[in-house]
Order: sequence, then C-alpha cells, then structure tokens
Amino acid sequence: MEETFNQIPHEIVMTNRNTLDVSGVTRVESFDSEEFLLQTDYGYLGIRGQGLHIKTLDLDQGRVSIEGQISDMSYLDMPVPAQEKVKSVWGRIFK
Repeated sequence: MEETFNQIPHEIVMTNRNTLDVSGVTRVESFDSEEFLLQTDYGYLGIRGQGLHIKTLDLDQGRVSIEGQISDMSYLDMPVPAQEKVKSVWGRIFK
C-alpha cells in the first residue's frame, strides 16, 4: 500500500538529458553548476551534471526547471510521513 503525505504532487520530466522539470519541490537546499539538492515530500532529490543552472523557480507552486547536461538523479533518503515529522519535533522539544 502506498503511503500518503501532506504534499504537492511530485513529478519529474526530463527532455533530451538537458532539461529537467520537477514538481512537488518544497525547498532548494543547495545548487551549483554540477549538483542540485532539492527537498520534496518524497525525500531529497540529488541531481548531478555539468553546466547546470536554474531555468525557472516557483516554490509557491513547487516547481523547478533545470538546464544543463544531466548525468545522474537519485533520492538520498526515504520520505517521512507528516505525522512522524510532528512527533519528532515534539519529541525533541519535550526530551
């Protein structure tokens, strides 16, 4: 059974390995010309390549477009359900 979270729909569309459109992005953690780290409700998404740059960025809509030579994409961790995020915050406060 698929877990559901409190998230924007997450989709990745790559065109010709040089344009990447990602939806469901909650935050851009870091980026440079060789690597992007995007936070989504489904985990951190790492994107590697050469000559990477942001084409468009709209975090209100959760959309990021990246251009450049894309060589690798991977999720760096497993998603955490919204209920678990709340528990961990309160757990840290009341230790």
